[in-house]
Amino acid sequence: MNIVVTGATGFLGKEIVGELLRSGHRVTVLTRDVTKAKARMDSRAEPVAWGEGTSESWKKSVSESDAVIHLAGESVAGERWTPEYKRKLRSSRVTPTRALVNAIAEGEHKPKVLISASAVGFYGDRKEELLTEKSAPGTDFLAEVCVEWEREISRVAEFGVREVRMRIGIVLGEEGALAQMLKPLPLPFNPYKLGLGGPMGSGRQWVPWIHVSDIVGLFLWALQMESVHGAVNAVSPNPVRNAEFARAIGKVYHRPAVIPVPAFALKAILGEFAESLLGGQRAVPAVAESLRYRFRYEELETALQSLLSEEREEED
Repeated sequence: MNIVVTGATGFLGKEIVGELLRSGHRVTVLTRDVTKAKARMDSRAEPVAWGEGTSESWKKSVSESDAVIHLAGESVAGERWTPEYKRKLRSSRVTPTRALVNAIAEGEHKPKVLISASAVGFYGDRKEELLTEKSAPGTDFLAEVCVEWEREISRVAEFGVREVRMRIGIVLGEEGALAQMLKPLPLPFNPYKLGLGGPMGSGRQWVPWIHVSDIVGLFLWALQMESVHGAVNAVSPNPVRNAEFARAIGKVYHRPAVIPVPAFALKAILGEFAESLLGGQRAVPAVAESLRYRFRYEELETALQSLLSEEREEED
């Protein structure tokens, strides 16, 4: 297949593009920085400039594609949530998605499917409520951004294009969210390695996690399975509470993990973003399970062992 990917230089994008290339697909990467993309991507992927100040030649790539995978968007943990950065978070998701969907609408030929990132932040902080793809959206900032984001994604259905909205949880891999969870405070070391790690705040909030192998697997599965459409919770079948997550990390390092990071400290350092860490979503992958996607990592400890044990052995 001829597949267009946005956001391909990020942690998840690089993993997905790598798997697409290994599977024999042709990949075109839409990027704001062609030079950076060439440096970070497999040379078999073709970078094409898109975004403000570029020509519209990227639209030809979209029109000639069989599928589009859309991952572009600023990291929610990239900076402190000032009013300016919140506007950036929103616009980096909504504006490129709108441009992409408009290009699909205008194209003489259209891809068969658009698979886009979204987030479990769609649901907001829902305490103990079990959340499936049929659950209503939340009302906080991230939920509002996700609702607006998904509204733009869903428009492609009007043009006969299958659309999939991956509501992604906390992706566990060598980069990304796991590295941030291991060092939630600006410390020069990983506190878990010294037995100083622990839950955030009360530790009772739910953590909807997924191993990077499974998030990549879900994207490729959705690419091939025509019965997959609409919202998909891209999370493990077994969400855990934050305190359990901390204990599992400690177990991998053979260290206790019971020293909590106080809520006030997170709020002082991270500002409004801290609310996202102190809240959570008890989200489950109802759609993926109903369509019999086979998760490689269903249990948290096994997932963490696969990512952290090698690092631990090197240091031991």
